[in-house]
Amino acid sequence: MKFIQQAYKGNNEWVAYLGTLMLLIFGWQIMGYIPLSLVAYIYAGDMETFTLSAAKSFADLGIDANLYLLLVIASFLFGLVFLFLGIKLIHKRKIVTLITSRENVDWGRFFYAFSVWAIVGLFMVAIGYFMAPEDYVWNFKAIPFFTLLLISFLFLPIQTSMEELLFRGYLMQGFGTWFKNSFVPLILTSVIFGLLHGMNPEVEKLGWFIMVYYIGTGLVLGIFTLMDEGTELALGFHAANNIVAAVLVTTNWTVFQTDALLVDISEPSIDWEMFVPVFILYPLILLLFSKKYGWTNWKEKLTGRVFKPLELKEDEFIA
Repeated sequence: MKFIQQAYKGNNEWVAYLGTLMLLIFGWQIMGYIPLSLVAYIYAGDMETFTLSAAKSFADLGIDANLYLLLVIASFLFGLVFLFLGIKLIHKRKIVTLITSRENVDWGRFFYAFSVWAIVGLFMVAIGYFMAPEDYVWNFKAIPFFTLLLISFLFLPIQTSMEELLFRGYLMQGFGTWFKNSFVPLILTSVIFGLLHGMNPEVEKLGWFIMVYYIGTGLVLGIFTLMDEGTELALGFHAANNIVAAVLVTTNWTVFQTDALLVDISEPSIDWEMFVPVFILYPLILLLFSKKYGWTNWKEKLTGRVFKPLELKEDEFIA
């Protein structure tokens, strides 16, 4: 059974999606930000300072970078938990159906994609450094760095997994069963994924042209999911991308400001690093994965019709 068709294994009515999305937003954007808000209030010292910081960024309060990162990840943990609750209690299907069309999650795929993109990320950072070393400042501080390393590998995948299972999992399946094809959800999830990143400070600094990178990334992650009939490759890829970014290079204008090894002090600008991944590296990664996993029938998987499997009865839910 195809990945999108997994949605038919449970309650697939529109009210179920509405209820789950409301539950997710409550967990992610309300419950999830209580810990960060409490810590921010302590750092602010008074309500006026807290209110002004809330309107801009709590990071400006001087909260320890690793603590701030952990608190932001906590909001995604709440979102992920509430998404899982919606799948189990409202849609009444197994959580694994949100992740893959296979009987069990294929962790080999996850770690393969993680390893490949982590290596590529290391090379990209190295190339950028050697091309313009004057743009970087060495920032190694043992205790903060190793704390960041621990947080990144243990907890940052929570953030990336929540995004992947929401966009490439939940919304991909939902849109697919509503529009009865694969292409519309591929485009919609990629565009929505990109637009939600429009709230990141990078967009303010670099302009909306950076949407080429965000939407392009969403598109390639969606192709991984549809061609491979599961989110494992997208999960591994996204986790590697954010971990490498958090651990190796930071700036004072990106969404995550960490105790990374290097600080990029160059003026924000749209440069080759924005276009090389989308137009060169992503196609090469697609070719690599397609060869390794024997992907065929691209047109059908990316644009084909989606229908309810005949073997599923109207009221057959898997709780």
